[in-house]
Amino acid sequence: MFKKITFIAIIFSLFTGFAMANTSNDISQQNLQKIMTSAPKNTVVLLDVRTPEEYAEGHVPGAINIDYRQIKNNLAKLLPYKDDTVIVYCRSGYRAGIAKKILAKNGFTKLRHLSGDMNGWYEAKLPVEK
Repeated sequence: MFKKITFIAIIFSLFTGFAMANTSNDISQQNLQKIMTSAPKNTVVLLDVRTPEEYAEGHVPGAINIDYRQIKNNLAKLLPYKDDTVIVYCRSGYRAGIAKKILAKNGFTKLRHLSGDMNGWYEAKLPVEK
């Protein structure tokens, strides 16, 4: 009986580890800034999935805006970036998660999430574009 429980615990640990590895693709604000200044153009896309009104109030410099509710309707605009790294963010993370799922279902494989989202960007007092 002890061996079965140990075996199940090991399998569960491995499964959890693999699951967490697939979701641990956050990128810090500092790493994003490094990428933005050093990456060749058209290899990294920064996608703000907040509403157009929120985007207009202030966004990470260089970000494009497509409301998370409009991702499916705007896949044609995003398809040229399918093989690029796409970094998604919103205000606090919920909408970015939804957008990432939609993009992943449509073949985007290099998806990242901006750690802390826009709230974290503001808290870190990083540059904002209007």
